[in-house]
Amino acid sequence: MGYKIAVVGATGNVGRELLNIIDERKIPVEKLHALASSRSVGREVSYGEDHNTLPVESLEHFDFSKVDFVLSSAGGEVAKEFAPKAAKAGAIVIDNSSAFRMDPNVPLVVPEVNAEALKTHQGIIANPNCSTIQLMVALKPIHDKAKVKRVVVSTYQSVSGAGKAAMDELFNQTRSVFVAETMKGTEFPKQIAFNVIPQIDSFMDDRSTKEEWKMKAETMKILGKDVKLVATCVRVPVFIGHAVAAHIETENEISAIEAMELFRSTAGITLIDLENEELEYMTPQEIQGEDDVYISRVREDSTVDNGLAFWCVADNLRKGAALNAVQILERLIAH
Repeated sequence: MGYKIAVVGATGNVGRELLNIIDERKIPVEKLHALASSRSVGREVSYGEDHNTLPVESLEHFDFSKVDFVLSSAGGEVAKEFAPKAAKAGAIVIDNSSAFRMDPNVPLVVPEVNAEALKTHQGIIANPNCSTIQLMVALKPIHDKAKVKRVVVSTYQSVSGAGKAAMDELFNQTRSVFVAETMKGTEFPKQIAFNVIPQIDSFMDDRSTKEEWKMKAETMKILGKDVKLVATCVRVPVFIGHAVAAHIETENEISAIEAMELFRSTAGITLIDLENEELEYMTPQEIQGEDDVYISRVREDSTVDNGLAFWCVADNLRKGAALNAVQILERLIAH
């Protein structure tokens, strides 16, 4: 049996990853539609090892009653407009934007963490923020064992999280340094080449950024309101791959050795043990194209009772976006 699937935002970074992962994981597809804005209609998008191609169709005029599932990587405003229409037409929408994440009627799902929430969907399912996803995968085994109370995180987020134009800006600014051209930028509030920017999204009334608020709010929705989190989210001059430095406090005692054993035995996590691995730790450059969340530098934090610290990296276009959505699709198909 095959399914009819539409990918919204098929010409973007995450959209192309969605198409590739659908092919890689051999999702049973009867018909696949690549949707984008009207200005992209007439183009073709390629995907998969066999370089299959699909014509780009207009999102505005698409009949969603023709498909079973919609995987969306469009922006929030676009999603707010079409997702309810698609759900009303009978399709199940898995949305990667922030539009529905905090809607109490929409489950926010990381399959390895809270797949049971899928039972409550009413036609729309939300993908969490990219950094939240990799952090949730890392926290889940610790939370189940020792109950996480508080999390302090610093994120180091690649420019691909801001889209293709942001990747182009990093490339062009880097080139400008070496050829002595005037530095230009429109995608970031400050120069991104050879720099780091402690601002992702807009500032809020409490002086945190919206990206930092997202991590806090989404963590509480997924793991429970008792989990407190504070984040500092930083954009770094890396093309693909997000990193998170996490310091956590748990209710119950847990050692670094116990935490490493949990990480080692959890699906979706690859632990790099400083004592036993030549790699010692992983960086964003090394995990591009990988599906797992890579955890290293696990250690105890003596500044609090029951404290742990670790470093984790993941491909933000895959596990942080497209792969998570396809894993949700797989769970829906299986049930």
